[in-house]
Amino acid sequence: MTDTLIKVDLTQAATENENVHNRWHPDIPMACWVKPGDDFILETYDWTGGAIKNDDDASDVRDVDLSTVHYLSGPVGVQGAEPGDLLVVDLLDIGAKADSLWGFNGFFSKQNGGGFLTDYFPSAQKSIWDFEGLFTKSRHIPGVRFAGLIHPGLIGCLPDPKLLANWNAREQELIDSNPTRVPPLANPPFAATAHLGKLTGAARDAAAATGARTVPPREHGGNCDIKDLSRGSKIFFPVYVAGAGLSVGDLHFSQGDGEITFCGAIEMAGWVHMKVELIKGGMAKYGIKNPIFKPSPIVPTYNNFLIFEGISVDDAGKQHYLDVNLAYQQACLNAIEYLKKFGYSGAQGYSLLGSAPVQGHISGVVDIPNACATLWLPTDIFEFDINPSAAGPTRYLDGSIDMPIAYDK
Repeated sequence: MTDTLIKVDLTQAATENENVHNRWHPDIPMACWVKPGDDFILETYDWTGGAIKNDDDASDVRDVDLSTVHYLSGPVGVQGAEPGDLLVVDLLDIGAKADSLWGFNGFFSKQNGGGFLTDYFPSAQKSIWDFEGLFTKSRHIPGVRFAGLIHPGLIGCLPDPKLLANWNAREQELIDSNPTRVPPLANPPFAATAHLGKLTGAARDAAAATGARTVPPREHGGNCDIKDLSRGSKIFFPVYVAGAGLSVGDLHFSQGDGEITFCGAIEMAGWVHMKVELIKGGMAKYGIKNPIFKPSPIVPTYNNFLIFEGISVDDAGKQHYLDVNLAYQQACLNAIEYLKKFGYSGAQGYSLLGSAPVQGHISGVVDIPNACATLWLPTDIFEFDINPSAAGPTRYLDGSIDMPIAYDK
């Protein structure tokens, strides 16, 4: 019987759980210890700690305090792990908590976090997804049902003091380049809502002042949102502190490449069954400064796609030079516009691209001046035919069903 080393009670505030934290800092005490070769289970809150509810009101997405996220289970100390090692993590299995068989996708208000397409969808909206074993469907986006590829959006090890200081310095420099931007360019430390596990007293206050926010991916892993890190994946993490300090959270039932909605994927509470090993001195042996991984051998089998192209020319017709970010944005917008012809709202299309097993590809970066990005939309997830034909699109929805929306106050 595999031990569950960290448990979460979804009726309890995440801040009352001393085995959970929402910042990165080397002084956070280990929540528990394991040995190389051990396997164990960690339960997790959803990334907001239960702030988003299973209802038809998007005001919770509009009003969520993003300075509190993400709530991570850990850190787990690994005996014998030293700076310069590689921590090898096998994701043996992942699932939703039995008392929470649903998830959510949403768009944050542009005034509170925004998202990849926030200029097109500036108001808060959400969709709720019910789990049916391997499959999911949403009352807010009818006509689709697909298999999930459950994965942790966020997993990584603690930074050492030097790495933490580097993160904070470079991100503050970026903020200072445009300090009034909405949404901001980055999120600096914010002590008021820092939750640092077992750390208390003056040590806690000192760490809260400099603890790095968990929003971006960094050298240690973190919030990479890679949908292929599912059951059966093997991840090699750089180790920066004694014991490694492995933490995990932000579980997704399913996600499209890029997690473009930011409150993205289908967010859920759940559990992760993992096993750890060490490669001594592995960072230098393999020249690794960021994690590498082997993907899951288990993926939803969708082989029929419509592929939408985007290039680095913006809506106003302005030419940009090999801008892959803009090209992928344009590919997403092209797919959304296509889905609208079948009766979906723009919001429903946007949410679907963030939730379904959509593939994103950088297809060309050498043909100046246009980068080409593509979005691969699996057609088999739909309950009707969305392929182009001479007859034209058949409207599946009549506009009577849409995602809840909450406008800024």
